Amino acid sequence: MLSTELAGIKLPNPTVLASGILGVTGSSLTRVSKAGAGAVTTKSISLKERKGHPTPVIATYAHGMANAVGLSNAGAEETLLEIGYAVKNSPSPVIASIFASTITEFGKVAEAVSKAKPHLIEVNISCPNVDDEFGRPFACDPGIAAVVTKKVKKSTSIPILVKLSPNVPSIAPIAEAVAKEGADGITAINTVGPGMLINVEAARPVLSNRVGGISGPAIKPLALKCIYDIYKSTKLPIIGTGGVTTGRDAVEMIMAGASATGIGTGVYYRGIEIFSKVSEEIQGLMDKEGYNSIEEMRGVAHEE
Repeated sequence: MLSTELAGIKLPNPTVLASGILGVTGSSLTRVSKAGAGAVTTKSISLKERKGHPTPVIATYAHGMANAVGLSNAGAEETLLEIGYAVKNSPSPVIASIFASTITEFGKVAEAVSKAKPHLIEVNISCPNVDDEFGRPFACDPGIAAVVTKKVKKSTSIPILVKLSPNVPSIAPIAEAVAKEGADGITAINTVGPGMLINVEAARPVLSNRVGGISGPAIKPLALKCIYDIYKSTKLPIIGTGGVTTGRDAVEMIMAGASATGIGTGVYYRGIEIFSKVSEEIQGLMDKEGYNSIEEMRGVAHEE
């Protein structure tokens, strides 16, 4: 059986469309769901419209992708119809991803998107905290990450997943902090970096923003270690994200402690069919190794 569960929400299979990929409109989210995704995540939404960075914003290289889209979106109120369309028409659960630059805004955007009744809310705390003297991301400080979690929990009755950053000395204390304040689950990880690619002929950085987050196969070992540490310290359900392109990659995430696996850059490599293909490959490995369910396989890498 490929079904799994995230914070009380049942998924037909453990593949999840990661935020930022094909998640701008309700119709695109529904299309991915019908292509086999076990759940779909919207592009991250802020309280007000955000234009993001000028192109080029995405560049590929031999081992992955660099992106600096800049969290462009139409704002919470303008996005409600798109989320609502997806909730009504998608055969699998819809996750609304949110971000903000202040703690107060996190509460407001969570309250706003809740009107569209997504099944889960993903709280992206990897963005800069403008109230911080150095503009550090919320995800870099256990105390601040906890305060954001508490604020969002008070602003919605929908289960929340807190999306953590790998760009910290240790991810476990951050996970423990958000768990104590009521996080219903965790998405791990966000992109790594920032990193840079240089166009040799032009003698300048490829991305207009110069630097961007790194995703794709290169970051899978980092994601696995983070998932392993989070599972060991909290036991919360986890969407393991970072470098998943095959069923074998997904099974590694599950064995490290994930309940589901996010797929983003993998869509670039294998197309929208990747969700059904990865599900088939997971089932094949489960049959071969004698596992009867995702839950039975979850966290087995921790066993002595």
